[in-house]
Amino acid sequence: MEQLVVRLGANPNDAIHWIVWSSQQDEIIASGELPDASHLDTLSDRAGGRPISTLVPTSDILLKWVSLPAKAGRKAIAAIPFMLEEEISGDISQQFFALGPKVGLQQAVAIVNKEKLKTWLDIINGAGLACHQMLPDVLALPYDQEAWSILELGEQLLVRQDSWSGLQGEAEWLTQAIQHQARQLAKKSAETLNIKNYSGLDLTEFENITNISAPLEMPMKVLAEGASHSQFNLLQGEFKVKNQSNGNWKKWRLAAALAVIALFTSLIDKTLELNKIESQVASLKTQIDSEYKRAFPNAGAYRNLKTTMQQKMKALEQGGGGSSILVMLSELRPAFAASNVKPQTMRFDSKRAELRLQAVANNFESLDKFKRQAEAQGFVVEQGSINQKDNQVIGTLSIRS
Repeated sequence: MEQLVVRLGANPNDAIHWIVWSSQQDEIIASGELPDASHLDTLSDRAGGRPISTLVPTSDILLKWVSLPAKAGRKAIAAIPFMLEEEISGDISQQFFALGPKVGLQQAVAIVNKEKLKTWLDIINGAGLACHQMLPDVLALPYDQEAWSILELGEQLLVRQDSWSGLQGEAEWLTQAIQHQARQLAKKSAETLNIKNYSGLDLTEFENITNISAPLEMPMKVLAEGASHSQFNLLQGEFKVKNQSNGNWKKWRLAAALAVIALFTSLIDKTLELNKIESQVASLKTQIDSEYKRAFPNAGAYRNLKTTMQQKMKALEQGGGGSSILVMLSELRPAFAASNVKPQTMRFDSKRAELRLQAVANNFESLDKFKRQAEAQGFVVEQGSINQKDNQVIGTLSIRS
């Protein structure tokens, strides 16, 4: 499943990080950073029909565990705000309490100011986007029972301390807070603080800290993967997402697709019966099957040739304004040949006339050479993430005609 993950700042003027990520293929489709919330509407095309997860700063959210009485019912759950009243500054009626997981008699609760929550939703909705999940950013970090998890995102540092607590703030002062915690731990138990480092942050000079290096990934990819696995959602109760109409549309869409398939099947059967040309059909089928295998040698078996051919041709020939994947690949052939860049996976967006591909090259210069060659031919090329594996470089590219 593909999803758009957006990480909002504490204020509308803060930078916004975003990523479009496929969990099934573990692939970054696109990513970037916006200067502030006023540019969020530029992601409407990126969103498409994908679900949208919004990460919000944990510094604006209080994560707490509440001890419930045995056999706690609805009345005990409803009394949670009053149990936490002394720990909350301000009127509890202005706070929103979202329930998290329950472990034994311990109930996890996230507390956020209602106006703050409304502001985040207004920013998302005002940009023409629809938020399906809202999550405190530190809860999107991987959870390790034996260590804290840290991730550097721009000038911010995210720290997950356990299953339901964490810190988020400017990296400069938050690293000092981590070192203080490590010293306090050493005084109490003479143990070291284990930290699983998902960023390039240098912890070698920190006292009483054991640095556990995690695989270096794009920070937003780490958060997108964590958000996809999280069952928690701040949007509960009065803020719960209403998606009933979307569910009805999916049911009708399936019924319409089945009706079209049934109609085509019926028409084909009637035509064969009326014309009584079974022998000719068998001969033609043999010829068509031979041509199909010649055109698509790796396609494998099929059930309905007509439907399969229509899908194959639409996939190859779709496009707007005369643009298609076949034309683009033909025009890009000199760029591939000159740079020795080879595509691994390709995806074509017909509405945007955009070809998205993951390509492999011998080195970074080859990818850059391909980009310059393609741009010289009139294409617009956006370069995404680049990783080095073995002796090759793997990068993602978006190419528009």
